[in-house]
Amino acid sequence: MNSVRGFLAASVISIQSSCFIYPACQNCFSRLILDSRRFNCPKCGCIGEAKDASYRYRLSLKTADTNDLFDITVFGSCLDPFFGVSAENLQRYIQDFNQLSGETNTDTSQAVLVQAVETCFIGKRFIFEV
Repeated sequence: MNSVRGFLAASVISIQSSCFIYPACQNCFSRLILDSRRFNCPKCGCIGEAKDASYRYRLSLKTADTNDLFDITVFGSCLDPFFGVSAENLQRYIQDFNQLSGETNTDTSQAVLVQAVETCFIGKRFIFEV
């Protein structure tokens, strides 16, 4: 893998995925496989109770500078300032909202979250370390 890093000033054109939060392995940060009671990590084999799963941000963006288009994925706590909370807390807020509102269709809260993320990121210019 090339260890040379640089900076890219680019504008966000679109959000590539509506899944901004994922259950992450605490050891290797890979996506966990969750069922109603347990989780397991297909990469390192970590297992545990589903209620103890931790969450991370993963924001996939289509960006453009003056010459090219780029697909960029931003992970982890560097997104905390943009969302105002950690991924762990945002996941908890979404679950609490769905329970308190009696919402059985989680697509509604997901659609609102997608709209908020699009409003905050699309059309804005950022400097990415790549």
